[in-house]
Amino acid sequence: MELLLISWNVNGIRACVRNGFLDFLEKYKPDILALQEIKATEDNIPIEVRYYPDYHKYWNPAKKKGYAGTALFTKIEPLNIKFGIGEDKFDSEGRVITAEYEKFYLVNAYFPNSQHGLTRLDFKIEFDKLIHSYLNELRKKKPVILCGDFNVAHKEIDLANPKQNVKNAGFTPQERAWMDEFLQDGYIDTFRMFTKEGGHYTWWTYRFKARERNIGWRVDYFVVSEELKDKVKSSWILSEVYGSDHAPIAMVLDI
Repeated sequence: MELLLISWNVNGIRACVRNGFLDFLEKYKPDILALQEIKATEDNIPIEVRYYPDYHKYWNPAKKKGYAGTALFTKIEPLNIKFGIGEDKFDSEGRVITAEYEKFYLVNAYFPNSQHGLTRLDFKIEFDKLIHSYLNELRKKKPVILCGDFNVAHKEIDLANPKQNVKNAGFTPQERAWMDEFLQDGYIDTFRMFTKEGGHYTWWTYRFKARERNIGWRVDYFVVSEELKDKVKSSWILSEVYGSDHAPIAMVLDI
């Protein structure tokens, strides 16, 4: 069975709905859709999204209004759903949803941003390490898919201006070192299975016509535990889809 999975940081679900979210859903019809940065509680979600047919929907908003949060739309009903990773300072920001399916776990994550001045770098690295341990525990039971906005460009090839950003949030040596360590532990960045060259990004600042000029960062990922590597048929960026400062990413899994 081939499954189409899509992950998208929508930068506010209400704004994204005004900018074509429902058309996107109608066009691509993913089997599983993982959303990050929904910036809304369930009762603030537009009614046409809340009651959109054919999907089981799960919402994990932050306690703070209009901030962070994740959501999951899935045509296949999960065996189990879990919100969070067991640490309140992260879980109160609605950063993780785990769906258990028959043959794998899907973890939808919105990693913290290290922020201007790196004021949240320690918080981010703590989250990175905790989710890594969490995935390793899940993996003892079933293969794992991790998707979402990791808020890090892994290598120089993953952003347009690496030299200028070495000390900036999302490209610090500490964040990149964690990504190295994580992938070396038997996890695969699926996009790089199919695309080796640079110039492919998932986030662009709204300023300076950055998207038009393709001055961006690749910070959104579909990662699989290596047991699933042979099941991944394609992994790409839906760069034609607007509606957020991020493009959605997609993966086809034959499982």
